[in-house]
Amino acid sequence: MTTINFNEPAQNLSTLQYIEDVFTQKHTSGDGKYTKLCHKWFADKLSCEQTLLVHSGTAALEVAAILADLKPGDEVIMPSYTFCSTANAFVLQGAVPVFVDIRPDTLNIDETKIEAAITSKTKTIVPVHYAGVACEMDNIMDIAKRHHLLVIEDAAQAFDSFYKSKPLGTIGNMGCFSFHETKNVMSGEGGLFVTNDSTLAERAEIIREKGTNRSKFFRGQIDKYTWVDKGSSYLPSDIIAAYLYSILEISDQIQQKRRAVWHKYYSAFESLEKSGAIRRPIIPNNTTNNAHMFYLLFNDLETRTKFIAYLRKNNIQAPFHYIPLHSAPAGKKYCKTSGSLDVTNRISDTLVRLPLFFDISEQEIDTVINKCLEFWSKK
Repeated sequence: MTTINFNEPAQNLSTLQYIEDVFTQKHTSGDGKYTKLCHKWFADKLSCEQTLLVHSGTAALEVAAILADLKPGDEVIMPSYTFCSTANAFVLQGAVPVFVDIRPDTLNIDETKIEAAITSKTKTIVPVHYAGVACEMDNIMDIAKRHHLLVIEDAAQAFDSFYKSKPLGTIGNMGCFSFHETKNVMSGEGGLFVTNDSTLAERAEIIREKGTNRSKFFRGQIDKYTWVDKGSSYLPSDIIAAYLYSILEISDQIQQKRRAVWHKYYSAFESLEKSGAIRRPIIPNNTTNNAHMFYLLFNDLETRTKFIAYLRKNNIQAPFHYIPLHSAPAGKKYCKTSGSLDVTNRISDTLVRLPLFFDISEQEIDTVINKCLEFWSKK
């Protein structure tokens, strides 16, 4: 029996054509033809002052962390239920991530617990839009305004998702996206930094280009460029940008397919949810569903473990997600917690993700659904 993968990377008919064109242009390094095309595409899509391709979502977070001007010991509030890059970017600047619990419905940072975590050292809030579902951004922005804090949105999973009609990643002071091959639009590895703050925008361009004003030089704004700020080499090659641009051209098709798969899963497991066996994702009315992920929440770790093993036996890849950062060795060393993280711990023990990607076939979707239901029929 053929294995049904958890994820498979997408490609367009133009993907290889565009990559070959990069070599025709004789410019394979950063900021070439396809990088510029991607910048324009995202600027139009997100209506942002600055959109900068970087080589990963991690790099976008690192750019944002540098822009936050953090000093050693400064604190950054975020959820523990996220990928390590969310915390790592700030640890590299000497800051201390402070973990607060997540909401049991959206699995996003619990906005009602943020203020209790704020101290005189707090400088930034980092909401993570888990599964592409928006955090309660109005409340978070209000807290940030009252306490004079920056908001950096980790929108790694949130391409084409909205909060009250606003694109995620554009509501806070800065936004960070990922184009890893597991994301809705992808370039193998890749990311995007965005901001609507003109001061941050100018400095972000410098940080991304190794701390130099090289981009101004190439635009003819200065007659030579030099090292003017801290930074690193965050540019992706134009080969990566060509791959990404080919995927952006079919992003509407990708989103249509992913949403169809998501809704088919959602309908298929309604009876299981009514019986109390599992819980399906919850999408609040004020946010959209970009179908980045479909997960099931179980009642206990033991059942989830058996479920994953059963699907694996039937050649279906269905991983669980994050080990909470507060329980990781580096999390214990570099970070601290605020209040109870009971919801975070429970979700980490009970969540399972199902296969969801652009080229998944109807037969594969049906097989996943049938084997999931079969597991419960045999319990």
